[in-house]
Amino acid sequence: MSGKDQEEPKQDTADTAEELMEFRTLLPENELQEIIRGWLKMDMPTFDVGGLVVGNDTKSARLFMKSSGVIAGRPFFEAVFRVLGDCQVEWNEELYSEGTSVDVAETVGKLCIATVTGPVHKLLQGERTALNSISRCSGVATAASGAVKVARSLGWKGWVAGTRKTTPGDFRIVEKYGLLVGGAATHRLDLSQMVMLKDNHIWACGGSIASAVQLARKAAGFSSKIEVECQTLQEALTAAEAGADIVMLDNFQPEQLRKDAATFKKRYPHVLVEASGGITSETMGAYLCDEVDIVSQGKLTHGYSCLDYSLKIVQ
Repeated sequence: MSGKDQEEPKQDTADTAEELMEFRTLLPENELQEIIRGWLKMDMPTFDVGGLVVGNDTKSARLFMKSSGVIAGRPFFEAVFRVLGDCQVEWNEELYSEGTSVDVAETVGKLCIATVTGPVHKLLQGERTALNSISRCSGVATAASGAVKVARSLGWKGWVAGTRKTTPGDFRIVEKYGLLVGGAATHRLDLSQMVMLKDNHIWACGGSIASAVQLARKAAGFSSKIEVECQTLQEALTAAEAGADIVMLDNFQPEQLRKDAATFKKRYPHVLVEASGGITSETMGAYLCDEVDIVSQGKLTHGYSCLDYSLKIVQ
């Protein structure tokens, strides 16, 4: 590697172990490998003529990070080459751990964070799938980290969360994992985790929030929380009275939301309040107050910018 490539960028090193928690143990290893086999099969359903051209000599390739942000998605990157077989990924662990925020502005525009070694045709077969996963996961983590930093800079201690507005199918796990690495909460992972009664649920069952919550509790029992999407303070009060654990104040104007959250918490201090609906990192500060426990942003998983990575064979 040239001296220029080895220049060290600015880093935002985590102050606590929690901030750089190793989340890879959350991932279902066997299921993850099946997911990635599916991705690779989709990318190479039959012949790989390019693989024939390059052969199967052992080569090394360097993973370059080319835009600033939070490194996230290493387990998915590694798993691609593990599934292909006979490949090893070696990370620059001393400088670039999962969750590290890196500023490449003062480098020549790219930074080597890992080396992959294996049969050259396998390196190239896995290249795009591996890069897609780490670039998107890093994009989510970077957006999540930025949102959390905004909240903390304003002295707010609640949860910044994503939503279920994710890429359909198996890729959802990458985006939800990226939220965690960035310091945000995933919100519920799927329809089976927590009960959320949205406006469509209420309207479709006759319009009674109380009846909907009571019926949901019969099925969910004591082990699942119930959240109700509310358009007014009165709907939130009704939901709490019926036994909801969380009320979502959806699409409120900031001033009205803060006022209604304060009124609600005086009556139901044990019920969590979530602010949601078109909130971004730029507008989030207007919604924050002591009575709001959660602020969710769909943009964290459906409006993020991918980080730029490349994988280059060593000449």
